[in-house]
Amino acid sequence: MDRRRFLGQTFLAAGLVGGVSDARGMQPIKREGPATYKLALAAYSLRQYLQLPAGMAGAIDLIGFLDYCAKLGLAGAELTSYYFPKEINAQYLHALKRHAHMAGLTISGGAIKNDYCQVPGMSLDQDLAHTEQWINHYADLGAPVIRVFAGHVPAGDTEEAAIARCIQSVEKACELAGKRGVILAIENHGGITAKAETMLKIVQGVQSPWFGVNLDSGNFTSGADPYAELAMIAPFAVNAQIKVEMTANGQKQPADMARIVKILRDNGYSGWLVLEYEAAEDPYVGIPKAFDALRTAMAS
Repeated sequence: MDRRRFLGQTFLAAGLVGGVSDARGMQPIKREGPATYKLALAAYSLRQYLQLPAGMAGAIDLIGFLDYCAKLGLAGAELTSYYFPKEINAQYLHALKRHAHMAGLTISGGAIKNDYCQVPGMSLDQDLAHTEQWINHYADLGAPVIRVFAGHVPAGDTEEAAIARCIQSVEKACELAGKRGVILAIENHGGITAKAETMLKIVQGVQSPWFGVNLDSGNFTSGADPYAELAMIAPFAVNAQIKVEMTANGQKQPADMARIVKILRDNGYSGWLVLEYEAAEDPYVGIPKAFDALRTAMAS
C-alpha cells in the first residue's frame, strides 16, 4: 500500500477526514450549524511598537499587546513569532498563557516565516526545524493554528517543480504539527500563492487533516477581482485574517467588510476573524474603527 493511500485510510479510520482531507488531497470543509465568529487581533498590527527597544517611548511587549486586546474587548490574540524574545523557555510561555487567560483572552493562533518551495538542502531543513520549534511553542500556548507561507519559485526553477516541493514540505510539517494537535494554515501571501488558482494546486495537493488555508482578505493584489479569488479559497479556510484594504487592478481601496464576511459565511466558514492592520493611519486610531466596521459586517 503506498503512503498516500495509507494516510488517507488512517485519517478516515481516525474520523479526521470530515471534508478536510482524503486520499485526493484537501477537500472543501463541511461544518455543522450556523456560522459563528470570534474576533482577534494579530500582533503584527502593532509591529512599529513591538519592534521598539524596551524602555523607549511607545514600546510594548507581548504582555502589553495582550492587555491592549483585552482593552478592545476581543476574544483572542494572535501572537506573531517575530515579537517573542530571542530566548524562549517554558516559564515565559506559561506566563504568556496565564496572562492571556486572566485577561479573558484565547491565543487564537500564531505565525512564522518560512519558504517551503526551496530545493532540498540546509536552508529547507532549517525552515522545517524552525517550523517544528514553533509548533512546540504554540502548542504549549494552546494555539490551535499556525499560519505559514508557501514561499517563492527559486530563480531558474519551474512553478510546477516548486509546487511539488511545497506540497511535500507542507506534508512533512503537518506530520510534526499533528503530533502536537496544531493545524498549519497556508496563507495567500504573494510568491507562489499570489493567485488563487495557483494556490489551490498546493492546497488540493496536500494530504493531512492538520492542514488548511489562512485566508488573508488583503493579499490577492495582482488581479481585477480579489473578492472572487477569496471565494475560491474560502471553502478551505481554517483561519481568516482580515485587512482594511484591498487591491484591484493595482489600486488600493477600502475593504468591503460586509462582502468579505458574506464570502466566508456563504462558504461555511466558522472561527476566528483576525484583524491584521496594515493601513497608514496610526494603528491605535485605525484598529478600533476597523473592529467597529467588522462587527457591523458580522451583524448584517
